[in-house]
Amino acid sequence: MNIRDKAWDAIKWKMMKAHLGYTDEEMKVFRENPRNEDVLSKAPALLNKTIVLEVVESHGCNSQHKVGDKFFLDGAGNLLTKQCPAKVCVYALNAAIPLIYASNELFYAGLDPNEMRFKRSACMDVGVQCGGWGRVVLELRVKERKEA
Repeated sequence: MNIRDKAWDAIKWKMMKAHLGYTDEEMKVFRENPRNEDVLSKAPALLNKTIVLEVVESHGCNSQHKVGDKFFLDGAGNLLTKQCPAKVCVYALNAAIPLIYASNELFYAGLDPNEMRFKRSACMDVGVQCGGWGRVVLELRVKERKEA
């Protein structure tokens, strides 16, 4: 590793320590896990991604989500609230968590998250026919930040 790379490496770890609010002891544990180095090496590329969750089915939704509504998250899975509808149903987002997790794992493994086989999930409401109120189905795709 050359001097420039060593300097960047030191800066990267200092930034993460500050960002996560870790003590020196916690940072030592964090750095000892090789998985964290691998994830951090891919973070810049992930920051250029936007996760889009699109409503592909909706009926009886109390939050009034309609087909075509989109929820936007950064590549790390943080909701981009200014780009989302004024109301976002927590139950719909809860259903999307496994999809977001899977898309990140595929990305970290060097695979295209858009090739995920099962990229739809539904809110926990079972719909009026089964004793609930409504049902919303979301589909995930990952786009380049500039395309989203």
